[in-house]
This record gives sequence, structure tokens and C-alpha cells, in this order.
Amino acid sequence: MSQIAKAASIGGGVIGGGWVARFLLAGIDVNVYDPHPQAQRLISEVIANAEYAYTMLTSAPLPKRGVLTFCTSLEEAVQDVDWIQESVPERLDLKRSVLAQIDVAADPKALVGSSTSGLMATDLQKDMKRPERMFVAHPFNPVYLLPLVELVGGKQTARAALEDAKARLVTIGMTGLIISKEIDAFVADRLMEALWREALWLIKDDICDTETLDNVIRYSFGLRWAQMGLFETYRVAGGEAGMRDYLSKYGPCLQWPWTKLTNVVDLDTDLVDKVASQSDAQSGQRGIRQLEKIRDQNLVGIMQALKVGDEGRGWGAGKLLADFEARLWRIASKTQMATGDQTLRLLDLKVPAAWIDYNGHMTEYRYTQCFADATEALFQQIGVDMNYVNGGHSYYTVESHIRLLAEAKLGDALYVKAQLLPSDGKTIHSFMSLYRTSDNTLLSTYESMMLHVSSKEKRAVPPLPEIIGKLKPLIEGHSALPVPDAAGRSVGMKPARA
Repeated sequence: MSQIAKAASIGGGVIGGGWVARFLLAGIDVNVYDPHPQAQRLISEVIANAEYAYTMLTSAPLPKRGVLTFCTSLEEAVQDVDWIQESVPERLDLKRSVLAQIDVAADPKALVGSSTSGLMATDLQKDMKRPERMFVAHPFNPVYLLPLVELVGGKQTARAALEDAKARLVTIGMTGLIISKEIDAFVADRLMEALWREALWLIKDDICDTETLDNVIRYSFGLRWAQMGLFETYRVAGGEAGMRDYLSKYGPCLQWPWTKLTNVVDLDTDLVDKVASQSDAQSGQRGIRQLEKIRDQNLVGIMQALKVGDEGRGWGAGKLLADFEARLWRIASKTQMATGDQTLRLLDLKVPAAWIDYNGHMTEYRYTQCFADATEALFQQIGVDMNYVNGGHSYYTVESHIRLLAEAKLGDALYVKAQLLPSDGKTIHSFMSLYRTSDNTLLSTYESMMLHVSSKEKRAVPPLPEIIGKLKPLIEGHSALPVPDAAGRSVGMKPARA
């Protein structure tokens, strides 16, 4: 699959900074050019929010963070990169000028995407000598969390460029939807504009205030849209007869004089003051950074819930997250290597803020999560991935024992080593140790017994040959290692001595 080797962001505002964070956390080096005097501070704040959100979003091991380089010129920024994202202010003349400069200075094979939310690619690529590689790549805020990118080509855009962009976006956890026809404001913004226009009329006519309107959305159809979108939601509303029945029943309502969508509300001083004052009363007591964190926490929770939908295969944005995590685990499994004593180093991480309890230490269940993530890394190494699970086989933990020996604090770098104790593969008996990287202090140990099962037969069965083929050499290789002193212990029991 095509990947993004190195990226450039021209513009580092809310959207540009979001792109930078998305690239960096996917392990991609990023050059940034933004003449704003506070660009470095603003981008660093976006990255900090993104890192915090990712600690909640996924337990899959992220690749080593990409290198961020602030450049003094556009020409410097676009050198030796294969994806260039233009995110300058929404002015046609400015964007057209910037894209023409990018076109001259960049590698002819580099893809060029514009973050415009409404301008057409045909207009933007007018002054480019290589317009075939330029397209609209319209993301959604926050770019580091929301996975959609609308891909819209202009009259001179090559279809191959759009397909290439779509394939590359998968590798950073995003999905590119290619819009069939070029149109002002594309698809998502047209839908949002329709709702926004009607909402402004409801405020202007004193039907409700901003808080009531927001509550209507988030307590009702907003929840449905988050999982099923618009048409599938209405299909379900049609009952067993489906969409055709729904349209026959409710289609005539479209002719009723309910809406003012065809009328443009006059954003005069009175309406601006009304909307602004109601908005301030609704949430003005919270700063923007605080609201961003609340938004990110809620988005993560929704995506996590959707990830386990459809019997664990994921649904909507949750499926995209599950697919991205599976890719991260596959990459991590290729880099796990035996340590000097032949045990397996399965996981490296840093303790994030979200893992800290009221005492300032890593909270208890996060130790277990470290071992669970290390177990997932072991599974990926032996081939027990989602394809294997979806095929009807998996390992279930039937017994475990954890010891908490020392404290971990915010920012501590940790790693997990594992030793496989003698077993037949139908069971996996493992002993794992969690260490602090700086001084190799042993923080915790975890012993577990896992049993291979067939979900279809609902009983324990031997693993498939390809799993045994990868697992058996590991078990045999570890058989010569001394059994850890703490192996086989029960709660409060001292280890037996020979």
C-alpha cells in the first residue's frame, strides 16, 4: 500500500496544525511553513491536545513520533516531501498564489492537497503547471481525530492522483471519500450549511435559544447520525418495508411550508448580538482549549463505542479506528525482538496524563492494561489478529495474577518483557514484567494462562497450524530459561525455594 513518506504543511492554523499532529503521530516527518509569529506555539498546543487524545483513543503502539521542522520559506518546506497540504486562509487569490509556488518548488511527483472547505479545485489549480496532481483534501476539525477527508478533483486532476491519495490516507487512520462531481462546498459543508441556515432562522424568530437548539441535536438525531448517517437512519425508520416505505409515508412532507432553507437570513447586528450573547451564556465560562479537550474526550468515547459495534468488527468511525489499530499492531509485531536474555520485549510506552490517579501515580488498572497491550503484541507476532478472530478462533484468558511492586509516574518511559513458560500451544502460559526504562526498576509482574477456543464450537480446540508454527519455536526457545521466582504464586504466597 502506498504510504506518505514525508509531508509538508503550508499553514499551521487550526486545520493545518491538526494535519501536522495527524502526520506526526502516524510517524511521519513534517515540514511546516507559516509566517505567523505565534505559529510554533499554536501548533505545539494542537499537538499536545492530539497526544492527550491519542492516549485515550487507542492502546495500539504508535510508531515513533515524526520529526517536526519549522521552515523559513515555502520553498524549503516542500523539498523532498511526497504529500503537501495547503491550509492557508480561505481566499481564492491567496490559495491560488500559494499553490502556484508549491507547484514550482515541489517534487513533480508529490501530491498536493488543499484544505479548502468550499473552493473548487478547478479554480485553485488554474496557475499550476502540473495541475494533474492537485486536488481538494477537505478534512474536519479536529483533523487528528475525525477520519474523513473529502477528495475532490478539478478538471485537470488525474483520477490516479485521487486514488493514490485515498490509499495513502488509510495509513494515517483516515478515509478519503472521492466526490464524483466537483461542486461548490462539496458534500459535507452543503449539509452543514443547510442545517446552519435553518438554525439561524430559529434563533432569529425566537423559537429557541442556542443552548436549546444544541440540545435538540445532541440528544436526538445527532446520536443517530454519529453511527448510521442520514439515509441508513431513515431506512431503519421505515421498518421492515425499508426506505421505499419511508419515502412513501414521509416524502410528501417535503412539500409542506416548514422550512426557510430557501431564504437567506440577514446576519444583521441584532442577530449577531443575539447569537453571540446566547452562545456566551451557554458555554462562555469555558476557555477554547478546555472546550477542545472536552470535545476530544467525547469524540474518543463515541469512536471507542463504535469500535466494538457489529460484534467487535466496528461500525462507522469505529471500524476505521479498529482498522487503523490493526495496522499499528501489524507494524509493531514486525519490530518486536528477543532481548539479550531471549525474553520478548513486546511493548514500549510513556505514561500519559490520562493514566494518573489522584495520588499522582499510574492508576492500578493501567498496569493491567500494559500487560493486555503486550499480550496483544504477542498475538500479532504469532498471527492471532482480527482476521484470525473473525475466522472463529481466539485465545481467552482463564487465569491471571498481577503483582504491583513499584510506582510509575507521569511521563515515565516503560517497557514490558515476556517469557513463555512450558505449554502445548492450546494453552499459552506467560510471565510478563513491566520495567521503568530509565533505571530498569521492576514495577509489576503478570502471570497468565490463556486457552485457545473455537467461538463457533464454543469449546477449547488446538490452534490452527500456522499459529502453532510461530508459537512453538518461541515456547521451545524459552524452555531453557530459568523459571521466574514469582511464577506459580498465589496472592500473598512467598515463592517456593528449592
